[in-house]
Parts: sequence; structure tokens; C-alpha cells
Amino acid sequence: MADYYINVFLDDAKKATITAAGLADKIVTIDGKEAIQVEMTSKEMKKLSKGFDGLTCDDTKACVLPEEAESKLVGIISETKTLDVMKFAIMKLYNPLAGKAPRSAQR
Repeated sequence: MADYYINVFLDDAKKATITAAGLADKIVTIDGKEAIQVEMTSKEMKKLSKGFDGLTCDDTKACVLPEEAESKLVGIISETKTLDVMKFAIMKLYNPLAGKAPRSAQR
């Protein structure tokens, strides 16, 4: 059982991508919309929260990523043909140095 979930709501293009990856059986209905749920640990959620200001989860411990990150996640799912991608995807989605000024070498 996952600690948290990322809900990816599917439009026609995303649904076609998920179906082509052989994951049509993973599509669920959430609030009347078709979606897939990607499981993640509390540690992964903590990293994503740092990377995406304002990322919050609802009462079911599910959140929705910003569009650009969601597109990357769908691409990773399409390539790997599984929803168990967060260990890999976190490296692509979370940049711990984002927004920090580079350090200059001190002599």
C-alpha cells in the first residue's frame, strides 16, 4: 500500500498513451474522470513538495502535478510500461538545486 498517490487525469491523448503501454486495466474513475494513480512513498512526496511549491494532497493522500511534470511522468510510464516508476521518475521530476544560485569556487 502506498503512502501517497499522484493522480494523472487522462485526456484522449494521455489515455491513448497509457493504453498503448498496456496499462488500460490501471485506469480508474476519480470524481467522474478517468485517471491513473501512481504510488509514491512519504519520502518521495517530501521531495516533490520541495520541488513544486504549493503541491498538496487531498484527504485521500492524492495530489496532481503541474502540467509539465505530469507530461514527463506520463512519458516515463509510457517508456517503462508500468506505474511503478517513482524511484526513477523522482530523479527526472525533482531537482534539489532548482532556484539556488551556483556557488563560486573560493580560493
